[in-house]
This record gives sequence, structure tokens and C-alpha cells, in this order.
Amino acid sequence: MNYPYIVIDDNQESVLKTKAIADGFSELVFVASANNYTDGLNLILEHTPKIVFLEIDPADKTSNLSLQLINELYRYLKVVPKIIVTTTKKELAFDAIQFEVADYLIKPVQRVDLVKTLLKLKKAIGEDEVFLSQSPMLDASSKFVGEPQVIVSEQASVSKKEQPLVLCIKSYGDYRYIDARDICYFQADNNSTDIHLNNGEMITAFKTLKHFESVLPHPFSRIHNSYIVNRHYISRIHTGNAVCYIKNSTTKLPFSKSYKENVDLIISEFANGNYLEI
Repeated sequence: MNYPYIVIDDNQESVLKTKAIADGFSELVFVASANNYTDGLNLILEHTPKIVFLEIDPADKTSNLSLQLINELYRYLKVVPKIIVTTTKKELAFDAIQFEVADYLIKPVQRVDLVKTLLKLKKAIGEDEVFLSQSPMLDASSKFVGEPQVIVSEQASVSKKEQPLVLCIKSYGDYRYIDARDICYFQADNNSTDIHLNNGEMITAFKTLKHFESVLPHPFSRIHNSYIVNRHYISRIHTGNAVCYIKNSTTKLPFSKSYKENVDLIISEFANGNYLEI
């Protein structure tokens, strides 16, 4: 079973770090992120995720992020998503408990903490399988390193393979289906967006780049006001010239200072994989 989630945090770097940890669990499916109360509320009502990672003590007070968002959700939803508070302050935990949040995590979110949270959520909703079927934190005897033993049934240990994401570009009864794995990058064009595929084809969608940024999951990252890139198609990153090179092409995409954190995260993800630096 998949668990769509939304991250609501005024700090974009924190959004990316939380998402990077969550993406390590095959059952967690990123839906969107928001940086303020209004956008966060609208995203939750539109997508009705099962889990929301929520910052309640924002550095940017104009974002209006707080536990009051939970009260607002009860006005509109019969079933409110599981709220996981992510913040830097321990002293707000008591207030969060009063709002019956699912868990309270101190930022930066650590994988082991999210493991515990997800196990508690699964237990609470009465499911037998666990989130950890492909987790590197499990050894051959199904034990956590430094944690109590977790018994994983044979059925639970085989997670369902997620179907690849398919984008449907719809226009006047014309449905165009695109396998997201074939998309190299998105390029803004006023109020539309050009989608560049690995076969050299370009398809125009009448949605803004900001819309795509809010709905696209990993491995897509915004690197510029005009570009979202699929990190799997990056062959080279030159930080001095502030450009990313696209595989099997002469295309170079610029990245801007405002999205440098996203590029740094991409570099970090490469280094955390099967990686050899020479």
C-alpha cells in the first residue's frame, strides 16, 4: 500500500532534506510541498494525502505555519491526514500532543526516527506489513542496528513494485501519456511548459513550471526559474559555471543561486549512491 505525503515547511532546504529521507521508503509517495499556511491547506484539501510533515515554528513568521492548520483541516475533512510535526524545538511537543499529532520529529529528520514513526503508524492502523522491506538498516536476521528486533513476515518482506509515474497531457479530448522516466527536463515558456524527452521530442503542456514543481516527485528538482531537471539525466554539474549537462546531448541547463540548495542535494545524492570519486 502506498502512502502519499505532503511536506509543509517555510524552509525549502528543510523540505528537500525531509523529502530525501522519506524517499528512502518505497511506500511513501511524494505529492507536493508548500511553504506557507494557505498553500499547504489548499494542497491537503486538493490531494488528501495520508501523511503531512508539518513545521509549526517557522523562521518566516509570514508563512503563518502552526498547529492551527490542523483545526482548519477538521472543518473540511472527515478523515484528517496523519500529521508528523517536524521542527527544531523540543519545547513545543506538549502543545502538539494536545492536537493529537501522529509524531513529533526534531529537524533535521533522521532516518531511524522516521523508521520508528512509520512502524507506529502501521501498528495504529492495523497493518501487518512494514515500511522496511528494502531498508538498508535491516541485516540478514531482520534486526535494526542498535534497535530492538523487528519480526518481518515473508509476505511483508516483499514490497509491491511501484508502477512508474505516467504524466497525462490533456488538451481538448486529446490524452497524451508520457512515462516520467523518459523526461529529461521541463522548461518554462510563459504560462506553459515545454517537456523535453530523451528521444529529442518536445511536448508543450499548458501548465506553469510552478505547477509541475508542486506535483512532481523525486527525481525531479527545480534548479532555475525556467528549469526542472530529472537528476537521472544529469551527466555533469559545473558549479563554477553554474550549469548542468544533460546526458547524450549538448544541452546545458543553468542553475541559479536561489536553487543552489537543490543542486547541492543532487550532488549529495550522487555521492550517497554506488559512487567512486577519482
